[in-house]
Amino acid sequence: MARRGWGGSPPAGDDEAAARIVAAAVELIGERGTTSIAEVADALGVIRQTVYRYFPTVDALLQAAAVQAVGAFLDRLAAHLCGIGDPADAVVEGIVFTLDEVPRAPHLKLMLAGEHAHTEAIASGQAMAFGMTMIQRFDVDWPAHGYDEARLRDLVEFQLRIMQSFFISPGDPRRTPDQLRAFLHDWVAPAVRKPALNLGGVTN
Repeated sequence: MARRGWGGSPPAGDDEAAARIVAAAVELIGERGTTSIAEVADALGVIRQTVYRYFPTVDALLQAAAVQAVGAFLDRLAAHLCGIGDPADAVVEGIVFTLDEVPRAPHLKLMLAGEHAHTEAIASGQAMAFGMTMIQRFDVDWPAHGYDEARLRDLVEFQLRIMQSFFISPGDPRRTPDQLRAFLHDWVAPAVRKPALNLGGVTN
């Protein structure tokens, strides 16, 4: 039955099938702000079980679509952070920029602030892959500041969880970007700078 779907042109293999499912989800999210397994299956002319074979939950599909679609956001982020070499300054500014961008980026919003962005999803493989791509676009020499691969992954998870907390509860009244920046500099920046302090033989 699946071979009669796919618009009459079935994929050559699993990789192509998964890519076409994600592409359909990306398009639907761009049009509607969200999507479902049923809508993606209908758009491709396949049964829902075909989509479930590659993406067992709607969370997994939405995360994959978000990662696929956020290239333009990452370009804007890199341009915004160009020249900021201090890791703490870059992380703070990256969080402020992302929180400001989310309302205008439906795919990013679904990943970090949508109804499917539960605590478990924010540290999923797809979200972590996005976060690693995001932080590697920063204009920062991470190894020089004490960050190896494992440490950088921990920082990415920390950053994702911080952002999710502001999506869930932005505050009342909501902080302005400058107020948020000052708050993050007080509480987040010291944690980000700690590896560099330890690298220099200073502990705290």
